[in-house]
Amino acid sequence: MKGSTERKPIRKAVFPVAGLGTRFLPATKAIPKEMLPIIDRPLIQYAVDEAREAGIEQMIFVTGRGKTSIVEHFDTAFELERTMIDRGKNLDVLEPTRILPGNLVTVRQQVPMGLGHAVWCARAIVGDEPFAIFLPDELMIGAPGCMKQMVDAYHEVGGNLISVLEVPEEEVSSYGVIAPGARQGSLTEVKGLVEKPKREEAPSNLIISGRYILQPEVMRTLEGQEKGAGGEIQLTDAMATMIGQQPFHAVTFAGRRFDCGSKTGFVEATLALSLERPDMADEVRAVARRLLGL
Repeated sequence: MKGSTERKPIRKAVFPVAGLGTRFLPATKAIPKEMLPIIDRPLIQYAVDEAREAGIEQMIFVTGRGKTSIVEHFDTAFELERTMIDRGKNLDVLEPTRILPGNLVTVRQQVPMGLGHAVWCARAIVGDEPFAIFLPDELMIGAPGCMKQMVDAYHEVGGNLISVLEVPEEEVSSYGVIAPGARQGSLTEVKGLVEKPKREEAPSNLIISGRYILQPEVMRTLEGQEKGAGGEIQLTDAMATMIGQQPFHAVTFAGRRFDCGSKTGFVEATLALSLERPDMADEVRAVARRLLGL
């Protein structure tokens, strides 16, 4: 699986954030789902923090109507900061929201035509560089983070990479699944991709989990790609055409994934992370015991 070719660095990340978040209505009627907080940080902040840890410099947000608060979150809030200074409060809590000028770019997805179309909307900014994709709904918690693990693997094998997780066989029909080839540690060659297969037809129990490193050629594939499942431009279809033409591997993420696109997953993430915070854990544990009658 190893190669000696010098790799172009992964400097850019695409965040498709144009979705309507209908599963969280009415909360998302006026608030982007990516701005819903897990404790005291919105989902988009967790994703950007993960990107920074992996050495990514430029954040590309593919937005739609009603998403301006995502950009404002990473802007300077002069009135807020002035008030905090006047009251003697420390501004360190705002440090994660600061992005260097020029390193936050937005493009508009005017029509909701699927994940592949959203990624394609960023083609001019991505240019001829390999790039990462983050789905903020998928909260990935690990040390190092998921994208850092993937970037490290990319420096080893190059090409295209996707993050995967092992799940029980009865759950595979809810996800995209890889057809695996040779495996070496956390790296698995990808021979094919199957979207939501029947349990008995699934080629593995390794599901795609919301993080990607792709070569820029995928943009040309998306350019001429016809609509797939649901009448949308599917990223999975574009990736499938690249298998066999370029190196394609999966990285089994050593960490935890929370599906924050579901209400149950959102609550699970909030509870799990609060139990790991020294400033909250004891109180949250006591509340949980009381609610459960323990």
